[in-house]
Amino acid sequence: MSTPHVQENSALEHDTHGPRTHTCGDLRAEHVGQEVVLKGWVDTRRDLGGVIFIDLRDRYGLTQLVFSPQDSISAYQKAERLRSEYVISVRGIVQKRTPETVNPKLATGEVEVRVRDLVVLNTSEPLPFPISAHEEKRTAASEDVRLKYRYLDLRRPELQRNLLLRHRVYQVTRRYFDAHGFVEVETPVLMKSTPEGARDFLVPSRLHPGKFYALPQSPQTYKQILMVAGLDRYFQIVKCFRDEDLRADRQPEFTQIDVEMTFPTEAQIFELIEGLIQAIWQEIKGITLPRPFPRMRYDEALRRFGSDKPDTRFGLELQELGSVFQGSGFRVFESVLEQGGTVVALVVPGMGDQGRAYMDRLDKEVVRKQIGASGLVYFKLPSDGGPVYSSVKEHVLRPEVVQHALTVLQAQAGDLVLLLAGPKPQVYLQAGALRLHIAREQNLIPPTGEGPWHFLWVTDFPLLEWDEETQRYYAMHHPFTSPHPDDLDRLEVDPGSVRARAYDLVLNGNEIGGGSIRIHRQDVQRRMFRLLGIDDAEAERRFGFLLTAFRYGAPPHGGIALGLDRIVMLLAGAGSLRDVIAFPKTQRAQELMSNTPDEVSPEQLEELHIRVVLPETASPRP
Repeated sequence: MSTPHVQENSALEHDTHGPRTHTCGDLRAEHVGQEVVLKGWVDTRRDLGGVIFIDLRDRYGLTQLVFSPQDSISAYQKAERLRSEYVISVRGIVQKRTPETVNPKLATGEVEVRVRDLVVLNTSEPLPFPISAHEEKRTAASEDVRLKYRYLDLRRPELQRNLLLRHRVYQVTRRYFDAHGFVEVETPVLMKSTPEGARDFLVPSRLHPGKFYALPQSPQTYKQILMVAGLDRYFQIVKCFRDEDLRADRQPEFTQIDVEMTFPTEAQIFELIEGLIQAIWQEIKGITLPRPFPRMRYDEALRRFGSDKPDTRFGLELQELGSVFQGSGFRVFESVLEQGGTVVALVVPGMGDQGRAYMDRLDKEVVRKQIGASGLVYFKLPSDGGPVYSSVKEHVLRPEVVQHALTVLQAQAGDLVLLLAGPKPQVYLQAGALRLHIAREQNLIPPTGEGPWHFLWVTDFPLLEWDEETQRYYAMHHPFTSPHPDDLDRLEVDPGSVRARAYDLVLNGNEIGGGSIRIHRQDVQRRMFRLLGIDDAEAERRFGFLLTAFRYGAPPHGGIALGLDRIVMLLAGAGSLRDVIAFPKTQRAQELMSNTPDEVSPEQLEELHIRVVLPETASPRP
């Protein structure tokens, strides 16, 4: 980067124009002849020899300014020194552009301002990357550079549009819940550490040495307490925090639309949230979403799509072939079936003529390395109707078994059949990942932000999931999710079969919300804790306040949390959450502009009774 530019302070002036009369997106043909005052940033400058054109930019748009010696020699001479991102104020007369110079791409493209007076309010050093409302004048900059200079990056119209869209979602949400009798209540940011499925961010207490607050992963226990307190209907647009590995659709701090209500049924919650989503899409996209949204059980979503957040905008549904290969003599598949696993097939139209190199790459690089499956079996049905090719030799997998499989699958000439075998539910998830890979390769997934908008409620999740490594059960959602009443008698004897009264809202393969009917009885909550390895003493220490509250007439209650960042990302068609958050973190959980996280002074650590041990040296530091 070039050496710092020294501002020409002598060129800076006091603003003598008073307040602006219009923004840079306001002026139209009806303003012709009016004197106006505009203020903003120099977007582009074009010197045509005797006339200088400046595009002036603010968050509302662009206006073309014209500087000519005939209008003002002083303003023209100052305009000669203007550079990108100088902040200026101009006074001038609105005039209509000549027909050949009208810019139909701009809302202000019919007019321009002939400048009579120019005030330079501030200069700018040479930019670390180009900024312009004109896409053709921008060059790509690395995300790290853009995040370091986020105040410049946020001047880009795309990011400003995303933040304005986010603002509109906030307003629709608050109006909607207010109209439906919900009360907005702020819950604490400094709270007790509770198990929510991810690591807590911990905050040491100066006044209580050795003790810590936790930043909330969600306001779960507090919103349940509000229901016990009789608030009846609560919502909050709330910051939540999880110390977990990041990706494009995950941040360490994120925003939820948090909702809770008493005496609900699942159907009431679905109807309420569908109304909110419909209101948001009507406001932002101008479209009316059909209701009610489709519903699908968790086990059906896994079997058909290999995911609990299926993208239903395209086909390629999974099909089970366990019965076809039972007794087939193909030991690879039969051994899987004997151990309770299954064989899953994916029929891909139009790919039956793929060559050996592609198939080898799909098997080794995608199926084995990326997806983690043990290997791929495939059948190719050439488009010319030629003989079927099997990746397994005839003496190992008989042709009549292959033909039986193709008949069951209703495969046709030109199709490619992909087979995975393995234990449940892993093989479903692996096949689902393969489905998405093929869909991306075949351009079956529409661009984000443009629709179609396929919403789906996924219901009847398992209450618990078994972890082989730790040999214990974990809550699939969280420990406060109510078991299905019909399954309560199996809670201790067959925990893996118990259904949860839980539900997720999915949009185009993205989970945008999750919730449940909660446990409201102390005895059931204690049983749940015991299943999760939390004995009564620990439960009392960590959740005593909630268990005690349940002793005093706690009503049935339930709710949902919607991921506001993710909703805005999908509405905006953005590729990352970082494009819809003003000051996001990188994948290493750093905020580069302010260099966060950072070291603190020894005095601060001493006040908190903390000593830092660096992992590189393992030596204590005060």
